[in-house]
Amino acid sequence: MPIRHAAIGRDMTVRQLVDSLSGCAFGAGRVAEAVDIYRDMVNDTECMKFFGLAGAMVPAGMRQIVSDLVKNGDIDILVTTGANLVHDIIESIGLHHYKGVDAADDIELKHCAINRIYDVFLPEGHFSKFEEKLQSIFGELPEHLSITELLSHIGSKLDDDNSILKSAYDAGVPVYCPAIQDSIIGLQAWLYKQAKPLNVDVFADMRGLIDLCFEAKRSGVLIVGGGVPKNFILQSMLVTPKSFDYAIQLTMDRPETGGLSGATLDEARSWGKVGENARSVTVYSDATITLPLIVAAAKSGEVG
Repeated sequence: MPIRHAAIGRDMTVRQLVDSLSGCAFGAGRVAEAVDIYRDMVNDTECMKFFGLAGAMVPAGMRQIVSDLVKNGDIDILVTTGANLVHDIIESIGLHHYKGVDAADDIELKHCAINRIYDVFLPEGHFSKFEEKLQSIFGELPEHLSITELLSHIGSKLDDDNSILKSAYDAGVPVYCPAIQDSIIGLQAWLYKQAKPLNVDVFADMRGLIDLCFEAKRSGVLIVGGGVPKNFILQSMLVTPKSFDYAIQLTMDRPETGGLSGATLDEARSWGKVGENARSVTVYSDATITLPLIVAAAKSGEVG
């Protein structure tokens, strides 16, 4: 098939832009393919839709995109890092992340009690208010619960409609965070446990998740980044006779080191995680660029 060269017209829509990229190679062609797969996945009424969220996507400004996907029914199961949920809660209590510069003097920032995430600045004082909010929520929890139950309870106590956790609670979408200890939520839970009872069963979520995988007629996943959320999602199919039918990965990591975040979706076929005939694509680019583009194009109608 010959390359069809992209053409940019005045006042192009997102759909028209992606359509123009569909005949190209490299990243451009992969973005167009991702849109095509993602659109079919979310429109497949018999498909259970996973969403994996890793990396500092909430601090970077991707929070409402994920929240809206939950509200619109485009995410059935969300798996994310504890850090993204920490920053979601911080925004939910009226605090903000600020756009700075990556070339800032980090020692000066430290003396000013400002934390840096690349070019995002976060005042250290935010964590004091975060702690107050979380400690009050912990006081209302039952002594024994799962991670998803913990996160659902937190979501029920947030007043911000743009919150990922609140949207998930309202929509009945389970939020899995298998490495929640690796976050300020986990740290605050540990501090709370020093004086009061709180027992979170880290294995309790597995049965419900595996049952959902068994029941699904088809399944698909959009993976942002990699790490624990990616593995937790893909391994969920290993104890079933099924594999993922749709799979999209947005990453900047490379496969040569053998790390999971850079592992190709083709590699996942060897494990039986992604089906032999599954539609899949990996887009190598900053997900703060590709996620909004893919979602917007998929929502704006047919491509091609």
